[in-house]
Amino acid sequence: KALLIFLLLAAIISVIGCRKAGLWLIKEDHPENADAIVLLTGSIADRVLQAADIYQSGYAEKILIAEEYMGAYKELEKRGFLIISKTTQTKDALVFFDVPPDSIIILPGDAESTISEALIIRDYISQNSYIDTILLVTSSPHARRASIIFKKAFSEMETPVTVLSIPSVYNKFNAEKWWRCKEDIQIVILEYIKLMNFLLFEKNKL
Repeated sequence: KALLIFLLLAAIISVIGCRKAGLWLIKEDHPENADAIVLLTGSIADRVLQAADIYQSGYAEKILIAEEYMGAYKELEKRGFLIISKTTQTKDALVFFDVPPDSIIILPGDAESTISEALIIRDYISQNSYIDTILLVTSSPHARRASIIFKKAFSEMETPVTVLSIPSVYNKFNAEKWWRCKEDIQIVILEYIKLMNFLLFEKNKL
């Protein structure tokens, strides 16, 4: 525990002292024609806008979304209170931006994290071997970690899968001057802690 605390503190100090830490988090690849867009759940607006733009540009004909875990919402429904899930909101927003409903594939699984999403997407791709290139759409500061997780998840598949990271341009995160905003500071520190946690403890889950 002492070593872990030391590593966490060292990471936080290093991040705060590095002005380029925010820029490094944004992993951006040039979009190419792909077999599917993978839209990660979380913040809806910025990710939906980016996915819709990529779809409308003709880079892929399908959008894959792993259904997001929403805690006890099913119990609420049992008791008569209906709630619209984030996954449903995401799909509805895509349809509003002229993405055909039959181009949106919702994958069941109650994903609780990026790792969960990667596992669900990997299982789907393993049953649909025609998919060998995906465009990974997420919020900009989440892009680096998401790309690392998905590449690790796909690393031992029989058919290699290329992961192209497409961070949303609609996110207000200021990568160049992240230290000037409390919210951006929190985002940067949390992303590095989550990345370190993945590399040290969670990567074996994939």
